[in-house]
Amino acid sequence: MTATQIIFYIIAAFILGCGLLSMTTRKIFRSAIWLLFSLLGVSGLYFWLQVEFIAAVQIVLYVGGIVVLIIFSVFLTQQSGKEMPKAPVRRTIAGILAVLFGFAFTYFLIYKYNFKAGDGKFDMEVSRIGNQMLSTGENGFALPFEVVSILLLSAMVGCIVIAMKAPSNFPKGGESKLTNPNSDER
Repeated sequence: MTATQIIFYIIAAFILGCGLLSMTTRKIFRSAIWLLFSLLGVSGLYFWLQVEFIAAVQIVLYVGGIVVLIIFSVFLTQQSGKEMPKAPVRRTIAGILAVLFGFAFTYFLIYKYNFKAGDGKFDMEVSRIGNQMLSTGENGFALPFEVVSILLLSAMVGCIVIAMKAPSNFPKGGESKLTNPNSDER
């Protein structure tokens, strides 16, 4: 086993471990933090593959955008310190079956198409990537670029909707302190 393979396995184990912790922890804030570390691990994998631009986009878009929005929405819902309820057994079994199906499907695709290892050479100039991102031609990525912008917009709208939900436990006056700014209690 070469040093390159060892580094890859360490990064992959970090990504999978953080992803597993993100899914299994019962505190919602800790789950968001583990997701952040998992996405940072993916960007580390891109840096290790010497695709620095994609790694930077991974950090800015997912770590800096999506995860920060998730953390803000968690704080704004006033549920950051509470434990999530334990998942029902049926949902746990369905999740395990979905994971097994995903592994089996991935193994089937790799076995059927017999993927070969690449030579590791990337021709990734930032100007060429920019031209392809905004091009609508054969090698253009204008549509996926717009889909990503819609993803960020929907994440922001979702955070706003979650933050604007009224708390379920109102004080005896029938109004929430969040909706009544003239409340004397501070």
